[in-house]
Amino acid sequence: MNILILGSGGRESAFAWKVAQSAHCDKLFIAPGNAGTTQYGTNVNIKVTDFEGIKALVLKEDINLVLVGPEEPLVKGVHDFFLADEQLKNIPVVGPQQEGAQLEGSKDFSKQFMERHNIPTAAYRTFTKDTLQDGLTYLATAGLPVVLKADGLAAGKGVLICLTLEEAQTELTAMLADAKFGEASSRVVVEQFLTGIELSVFVMTDGNSYKILPEAKDYKRIGEGDTGLNTGGMGSISPVPFADAAYMKKVEEGVITPTIEGLKKDGIPYKGFIFIGLMNSNGEPWVIEYNCRMGDPETESVMRRIDSDFVDLLLGVAEGNLNEKEIIISPKTAATVVMVAGGYPGEYLKNKVITGTENVRDSIVFHAGTSMDGNDVITTGGRVLAITTVQDNMFSALQQATADASRIYYDGMYFRKDIGFDLL
Repeated sequence: MNILILGSGGRESAFAWKVAQSAHCDKLFIAPGNAGTTQYGTNVNIKVTDFEGIKALVLKEDINLVLVGPEEPLVKGVHDFFLADEQLKNIPVVGPQQEGAQLEGSKDFSKQFMERHNIPTAAYRTFTKDTLQDGLTYLATAGLPVVLKADGLAAGKGVLICLTLEEAQTELTAMLADAKFGEASSRVVVEQFLTGIELSVFVMTDGNSYKILPEAKDYKRIGEGDTGLNTGGMGSISPVPFADAAYMKKVEEGVITPTIEGLKKDGIPYKGFIFIGLMNSNGEPWVIEYNCRMGDPETESVMRRIDSDFVDLLLGVAEGNLNEKEIIISPKTAATVVMVAGGYPGEYLKNKVITGTENVRDSIVFHAGTSMDGNDVITTGGRVLAITTVQDNMFSALQQATADASRIYYDGMYFRKDIGFDLL
């Protein structure tokens, strides 16, 4: 079968690597892809939100399955676009329809969903520009620190942790009255701050049954020791030592099953991934947020631990028989170290030539923000490469991924050398 992956980041590179290995895959296309995805299939320069362009490609190349990587096309309704089109409606899309994608597209929607289905999450209130004064009053009674979340998609930048009342009131005003995050912060969720260790849990579902993929932990801060500004993710590790069978049973019974059942009760069709961001607080799982797609850089670690045919699982989602499919997970540890551009996550350097990827010894180099300039691979994004290895234990995996990242060079390159430091 011919398969199309939408997206251009490290997540899509890992998908492409895994999909290309499948006995089901004849031809693989990635739109738009990056300099690394050309190893696994054919890049096509179409934006993930250009639905008409995607349609033309699907019909031209006789695509039989579409795997959506990022959240934006899902929130904008790419799956609904297929279902509403006579020529596309029978081509399966792995990724929820617009209503289901609201689990990520609207923080308020997801908090209401959790409240309705008794899924453990932090206490919250939602405010708009019209209720800003109520919000400022509420902040004075809320405990500190407090979390402010832009309701809509804000490219990973719409979450603020405020340590003082003055800061919280200033930021809430900036978000609601001054549109700090544009339309995304026309509504703001004010949330209780949870303490503990974060965990990323990934589920595939066909709308009835589900499979739990390997869990992972990612590292968001730019600086070592988890300091400095937030980023899209500086690395990941899978499995996570504290997420043992007993803990994952709590997650499944308290979070995953009620989420799948809640979607069914609410009449929300859902075929795709649910990425559950959890806080492990004193051994109890609390949901921080839902995402309607896989995480990045967690996908790079997760894909390397799935030993079964990934396309077979995708077909299970598409055809509604996921419960009949087998998922085989490696007991080994996968570690990912993300190499970023100089200046990231602020204004960052671009168009720097990358050398040394051929020197990597025991890792896979997943490309994220790269493109081709003649015969040179150059940096185009903030997160440039994701170096991922699988080893018998966590220490070896972290050591190998870090060593292999050191073998690559481009002007201004930076990566954290302490991924997994808190778990060792």
